[in-house]
Amino acid sequence: MSEYTFLITIAIAFLITVLLSPIFIPFLKRLKFGQSIREEGPKSHQKKSGTPTMGGLMIILSIAITSIIVTLKVNSGWNFEISLLLLVLLGFGLLGFLDDFIKVVMKRNLGLNSKQKLLGQIIISIIFYVVLKQQDFPTNISIPGTELNIELGWFYAVFIIIMLVGSSNAVNLTDGLDGLLAGTAAIAFGAFAILAWYGTPNLTVTLFALSAVGALLGFLVFNAHPAKVFMGDTGSLALGGVIAAIAILLKLEVLLVIIGGVFVIETLSVIIQVISFKTTGKRVFRMSPLHHHYELKGWTEWRVVTTFWAVGILFAILGIYIEVLTS
Repeated sequence: MSEYTFLITIAIAFLITVLLSPIFIPFLKRLKFGQSIREEGPKSHQKKSGTPTMGGLMIILSIAITSIIVTLKVNSGWNFEISLLLLVLLGFGLLGFLDDFIKVVMKRNLGLNSKQKLLGQIIISIIFYVVLKQQDFPTNISIPGTELNIELGWFYAVFIIIMLVGSSNAVNLTDGLDGLLAGTAAIAFGAFAILAWYGTPNLTVTLFALSAVGALLGFLVFNAHPAKVFMGDTGSLALGGVIAAIAILLKLEVLLVIIGGVFVIETLSVIIQVISFKTTGKRVFRMSPLHHHYELKGWTEWRVVTTFWAVGILFAILGIYIEVLTS
């Protein structure tokens, strides 16, 4: 497979997003699909109120269209892997869209409640597992950097649900600053694309991951500070779910924790903050997730974002290094 195919895949997804944005953003403005800013958030964010949200629809469309076109062209046919990746992308994306729609149109700032969102995520995850099981998919996991291989048996179903739901919510928590999630997610998808091709070659997953990279880079053109559009839960829930699906299909489940290190740290900051406040009445961070802590310490938004991108690159390099070292 020529590297030109990979570059073309990124380029197609990039162009679709860039071409959709000038049409989509004014459309969202006319519909008054503007972002509501939490009152308890940083005061500097109040000026972002009304910025069009649900831009994740452009990302989802770009990834879906590109991956279908290149997969059918290069693979000369359909397979269960592209079906599963699209299931998670569209399923979690729909869940995020409903959440955004309730927030923006119905003026319920919290959107879907936690139980509704969790139930939807679990249902999609169960469908994902059922399809995997029909393909006699291995139920073992390997520990990066070691020769340890653990057979999970029936518990693998629970493990997959935890992965998909956990990753979706972790990525969602990271979406709080202009360009933060688009950049860190592009880095993570890029790392998995490298591993998908240069590890045990999986063309379908490689092309899908590269489609995500292109779509996110295209979105960054309009989402970098100062953002003209936000992806909303429509984009963040879909991206979080599908990056976990990619890790599962590549049998790199545990490596997701390393490559997605920024998402893990952001989630841990929220967990630590909640536990600390409930048990001691004190906050460890000025505000969680962690990116808000640095904002309140006086960092500019761009400095926080670029620092987190740099950390994301380091985690991606570490993940690739560990996998290459043990393969």
